[in-house]
Amino acid sequence: MSTEINWQKSSFSDSGGQCVEVAEHNGEILIRESDAPDTITTTSHAKFAAFLKGVKAGEFDHFAL
Repeated sequence: MSTEINWQKSSFSDSGGQCVEVAEHNGEILIRESDAPDTITTTSHAKFAAFLKGVKAGEFDHFAL
């Protein structure tokens, strides 16, 4: 039996469909780019939470265009 993966993207993603998508599946966080949906990176909830804390704190602002 296959479980459907429900991908989410930010409401701030551009209208051209180019975005990063995130899902939770089998206890892991899955990350992919909408223009390369077959390439999926996995990480743990704890690692993703640490990354999000860094984003919220502005640690990655220098990567934004």
